[in-house]
Amino acid sequence: MRWLLLCATLLSWALCFTRHSPGAMGFWLLIGMIGAIATTLAFAQARIAANAQPDLRIELMRKSLDRDKPPQQ
Repeated sequence: MRWLLLCATLLSWALCFTRHSPGAMGFWLLIGMIGAIATTLAFAQARIAANAQPDLRIELMRKSLDRDKPPQQ
């Protein structure tokens, strides 16, 4: 998803700089700025998620709940 956001942002910047009317240029500039913020946040979220360590208490709780379940028939 973040790569799609990056491509869409770059496309909107390219469209912004190739338009001749001020309205279209302003529209694509606005979309490009919003896309740049969204792309930055998406890449930051992916990096944080990649480096995050799981909470061991939650994992232990899930394992104990799985053991306590009755067998399915």
